[in-house]
Amino acid sequence: MQSLDLHIDTGQRRTVDLTDQVRGFCREQGDGLLSVFVPHATAGVALIETGSGSEQDLEDILNELLPRDRIYAHRHGSTGHGADHVLPALVSPSVTIPVDGGAPVLGQWQRIVLVDLNADNPRRRVRLSFLSG
Repeated sequence: MQSLDLHIDTGQRRTVDLTDQVRGFCREQGDGLLSVFVPHATAGVALIETGSGSEQDLEDILNELLPRDRIYAHRHGSTGHGADHVLPALVSPSVTIPVDGGAPVLGQWQRIVLVDLNADNPRRRVRLSFLSG
């Protein structure tokens, strides 16, 4: 298995497109499966269309489902941090993508994005792991 850790600074961004970095990693791999994993309790990975407003739509829906002003049992951190810890139940911390000839098999408009609503921690690690086969 081949692995690579990406170090992402999300800053004020709530979604960060990882697709180009993933393609670069896969280019040298051949055929197999790629795992994209975020080893954090407050972030996830999604496949969405970007550049059409979908990022904002996703953020808006997540904010409706996980309101920052709700009282959560998990209360440390900034206001609404409990919502950050529920996020990975809705946006998985990992996705598995087939790779064919060194290219991730994605739909025409699919992009791989890091989803992170947690403003307390802008530094994220994303683990790419390729299993040939």
